[in-house]
Amino acid sequence: MSGNKVSKQKSCQHCKNRSASAPHDTSTIHYEKFWLYRHCSSVQQGDRQAQKAGQLFSGLLAMNVVFLGSAFVSSMIFNHVAITLADVWILLSILKVLCLCWIIYYLLGTKRQPHAVLYRDSHAGPMWIRGSVLLFGVFSILLNTFHIGYSAVLIQCKSRVEIVFPSIEILFICTQAFFLWHHSKDCIQVQHNFTRCGLMLTIATNLLLWLLAVTNDTIHMEIESQLREVEQRFAGNETVSCTCPNTTICKVFQKGYILLYPFNTEFCLVCCSVLYVMWKNVGRRISHHHVPHIKHKFKLQGVVFGPLLGAIAVIIGICVFMMYQIQATSSVPDRQVFVMFYSYYVVLLPLMSMGAVAGTIIHALEKKELDTVKNPTRSLDVILLMGAALGQIGMSYFSIVALVATDPGELLNSLILSYSVLLILQTITQNVFIIDGLHRQPLVAIPEARHTGHAGHHAAASERPEDEETTTSSKQGHTHSSKEEETKEEQIHEACDQRRMSMLELGQEIRRASLSYIHSYSHLSWKRRALREISFFLVLCNIILWVIPTFGAHPVFENGLEKSFYGYSTWFAIVNFGLPLGVFYRMHSVGGLLEVYVTA
Repeated sequence: MSGNKVSKQKSCQHCKNRSASAPHDTSTIHYEKFWLYRHCSSVQQGDRQAQKAGQLFSGLLAMNVVFLGSAFVSSMIFNHVAITLADVWILLSILKVLCLCWIIYYLLGTKRQPHAVLYRDSHAGPMWIRGSVLLFGVFSILLNTFHIGYSAVLIQCKSRVEIVFPSIEILFICTQAFFLWHHSKDCIQVQHNFTRCGLMLTIATNLLLWLLAVTNDTIHMEIESQLREVEQRFAGNETVSCTCPNTTICKVFQKGYILLYPFNTEFCLVCCSVLYVMWKNVGRRISHHHVPHIKHKFKLQGVVFGPLLGAIAVIIGICVFMMYQIQATSSVPDRQVFVMFYSYYVVLLPLMSMGAVAGTIIHALEKKELDTVKNPTRSLDVILLMGAALGQIGMSYFSIVALVATDPGELLNSLILSYSVLLILQTITQNVFIIDGLHRQPLVAIPEARHTGHAGHHAAASERPEDEETTTSSKQGHTHSSKEEETKEEQIHEACDQRRMSMLELGQEIRRASLSYIHSYSHLSWKRRALREISFFLVLCNIILWVIPTFGAHPVFENGLEKSFYGYSTWFAIVNFGLPLGVFYRMHSVGGLLEVYVTA
């Protein structure tokens, strides 16, 4: 009997704990209403095992799809006769149609079921990542539009699949962008296994699209480089059968396609990261004492030197990039343009490394508590930072080996060697700074700035009655004149008073804004101020280091040093594996640094 009483007390206490952590509204998950689920631990263990089994099955599905698509893409590269690009496009079109069917079913069926989404992950799908999805999605749609136009102009020598595939791609991009913008925070509570499989199928399709974009870009760049070498040896010989005619519209389509091509790879990688977080959140129930999440707003108050130095780095980088593009597009690129390009990096990368090291030291001095709450978004950010950094680090080590083995004493070779070493150091130090900042507890905003704003408001309000007294006294001095003169003078004085009041209000607003900015800057502790300055400087530097390779500056291949050491095909494979990862790393670093800046 006593044992039964103890068990009843335990179960009642368990019910109280569960009811305390449950939502206050009446909508609860249907299977939590059962007594067996609430009181039998074996049912809960079975639920966890079912969740792991669903994740395993969906992961195996994605792995098989990726391996099948990779086999198709590899066969296309090594055997153009058996497997053509059209065959790969047909396979990817089938996968995209399946993904579209699942997304439509999720929007119209799964999402509308009762108790489907009781929780939303506040950390998932931040504004910058959803904005990146929209931005890269728009550019990818323009890319496919140019592809359709280019294929339509050359329809006599192009396959009709080259028009159908971009059309399906546009529909897939639009639907996926809408889905991720509105539902990236969902923690779905129904149809777990089907939702996991749908998400993993979409992830696998995006990975295959990224793989095809990388390899297809490799082929285009290889043809361009080979044509350049052929033009140098045999000037005037045209060996390409399907060429763009001498029309403006064809040239526009061609240039637009080449210019927008890198955005497609970025869109696929960003979508994969968001979909992975959604996959981790399927069936997740967030305890309500962790639900309150402070939404930090991006403000420029308290930073001066970071934006200034970062803007200087961006302006110089744009000038270097434009000069490089002008010189590198000529038939014989000048050696001095490579010296100028690598010199810019050799100066910028040590500054970024020193800033990241200083920020890491400040994090250690702050002694802030670590955020140990389970956060799939933060875990994915760390994995992506470490994984994407492997592209730049791997290319740098290959360059170091090639340059040390040849002639490291020459000016250009020594600059490339310094660039490779500094790039490794900068990537490592920046990763340590970002990861350390992401795992720190955010500080609560100091309310003193509000008091200054209220004080300035009261001061402005106290000044206005004095001005009103002067205007009324000036009006009383003219009461003895005639009525016509009174009305004229009153109109003149009213106009002057209105101008004076508007000028006074404008001056007071400017003064109040400057005082609040100076007050907030001076009241920030030197550690928080330094962290904000460093984070903002690194944000602008990573933006310019993302822009340069994204829009076509690839001196790591065009200088010819590593290409002559490793051979054309080997070095091209290394570059086209590392460059897209490097571009994605810079873009993802911007998001992580903004998070560190906002929470500092």
